[in-house]
Amino acid sequence: MRSRIVALLLVVVMVLLAACGTPTKEDVMKKLSGKWNDTKGYELKATMEIKTGAEPRLYDVVVWYTKPAFYRVNVSQSGSDDSQMIVRNEDGVFVVTPSLGKTYKFQSDWPAQNSQPYLIGALSDDIKADKNVTMTEKDKSYVFETATRNNHKKVLPIQQIHVDKKTMLPTYVSVLDENKEEKIRITFSQITLGKERKAADYNVEISDTNTGDQDDAKDADKTGLKTYYPSVEWEGVTMHEEFVKLENGTRSFMTFSGNKEYILVQEPAVRGDGKVPVSIEGDPVDLGFTVAAMTENSIRWESDGIAFFIASESLTQDEMIEVASSMKEEGMK
Repeated sequence: MRSRIVALLLVVVMVLLAACGTPTKEDVMKKLSGKWNDTKGYELKATMEIKTGAEPRLYDVVVWYTKPAFYRVNVSQSGSDDSQMIVRNEDGVFVVTPSLGKTYKFQSDWPAQNSQPYLIGALSDDIKADKNVTMTEKDKSYVFETATRNNHKKVLPIQQIHVDKKTMLPTYVSVLDENKEEKIRITFSQITLGKERKAADYNVEISDTNTGDQDDAKDADKTGLKTYYPSVEWEGVTMHEEFVKLENGTRSFMTFSGNKEYILVQEPAVRGDGKVPVSIEGDPVDLGFTVAAMTENSIRWESDGIAFFIASESLTQDEMIEVASSMKEEGMK
């Protein structure tokens, strides 16, 4: 009888030990939230690969964050001098484009309403916000699958967050389309928690933005205008295009009518003087390759030396972002 009791106790102990050795999804989520959100600040380096165009594009990303809400995100295209920086400090949200000598100022609560996969605090919030989040345990990592909560959520609704078991830090994030095909991958090469910076480190030095040249704008106008077209296709939509000659190049007007109606304008980007920030209406929207300004009925951005503008009374904001993200150069359509 005694031996049976001992055997039963051993079984119970083994079951308890096994249970203790297998953390639940809630256990891991609690650890992540405490580690990623409670830190006083962090710095990280990552690469971002965007696969939505004809060829993948690779960007280097450097992030500084200091509580309560100071951000400095620098995104530069690999193999190019082009870069763009988004800064949030006590004066507002700024988008700096050195190659064009421009700084735009937004009155916005970014990134509170626009989660970004390279901000680890935002990733933690994504995990907590999704009631249907799933966790898969692998040999060396936990993989959380959640809904995205950024401006791409209609066309890229899913993300998979890979977390190292030992460090409890993200190793990479895959952003997927509705068919679960990877379209964006953020790979973290370095994350330093507890790194705080002074408020002055988040100042925007306006004079530093006037460091680029106008090669992009010149290239855009060698043949009048390097024209881009949206690759998104909607049934029952037709396009009419016309060109207007400007002093510094050519302006393209594309009018789309039918089931989806909108106007798309593109022209050579005008270089700024780099002296004062320009206030711009709308909220900053990260398109991956650049930051755009979005209002209820329009979206504008600058890329490859070209200024783009979309306006519509019928498209939703998600649909305008879908058009903006799908732009491809003529010949790549």
